Amino acid sequence: MLVFIDESGCPGFKFTRGSDPVFGLGMVIFASGDDALSTEQSLGALRRDLRHKTEFKFSKSSDRLRDAFFTGVSACPFTVRALIVRKELLHSQQLRTQVDNFYNYFVKMLMAHDDGVLAGARVRIDGSGDRKFQRALGTYLRRELGARIKDVKMSDSARDPLMQLADMCVGAITRAEREKNSAGVRWKNMLGSRIGDVWHFG
Repeated sequence: MLVFIDESGCPGFKFTRGSDPVFGLGMVIFASGDDALSTEQSLGALRRDLRHKTEFKFSKSSDRLRDAFFTGVSACPFTVRALIVRKELLHSQQLRTQVDNFYNYFVKMLMAHDDGVLAGARVRIDGSGDRKFQRALGTYLRRELGARIKDVKMSDSARDPLMQLADMCVGAITRAEREKNSAGVRWKNMLGSRIGDVWHFG
């Protein structure tokens, strides 16, 4: 089992200054290395067909690129599980004021709410943040979930097409939660049966 985790939205609570009211986390799950490899190859072919030279990133993509991307990955062998946090429902001061605690806690909750699929999994997390934060997050997850998962490592999305897939999928699901209209749910609907579960916290 190989798992790629990414987030959509910021962990801040300054809503009048642009903080996102909805925070999303998700994991793209591959049952085998062969499934991951075939999907990576499909992403490479899609990149060439689209002549897209930069990383796939949901927040920076045009509607046309999103349409082409989700059409291109619709038959790939992966599953997505996501966690949606509506921040106005959170009352913990620790989570509301300490960014690292907020992120770590919800990554742990996403992984704990896995329906058993992470048993023995190799987990890769988008390597944002400095090295101190990355080490602290890895230590925290191994302490909290180490008996269930095989290993946890950080991955640079700019160099990792499967992490870019996670970014696109989590971005689509979170966008659908922020904007519950036809435009907002468009790309989530394109994922269709690839979505295994969307869990709402709170």
